[in-house]
Amino acid sequence: MSDIKKAKDLRALNDAELRQRMDELAAEHMKLRFQKATMQLTNTARIRQVRREIARIKTILGERS
Repeated sequence: MSDIKKAKDLRALNDAELRQRMDELAAEHMKLRFQKATMQLTNTARIRQVRREIARIKTILGERS
């Protein structure tokens, strides 16, 4: 999977790239939730990391609009 990006790194991306990144993270989040439900998830902290990165992206997009 991908690394966690800080807000400073995310601000360097344009809106289209941020939306694409958010879509990728949403898909990963759903996959992680299914793994958790079926007891196959090994890194439970990754769910929290993905959720927070999605929130960072939404915040940046909100600031721009």
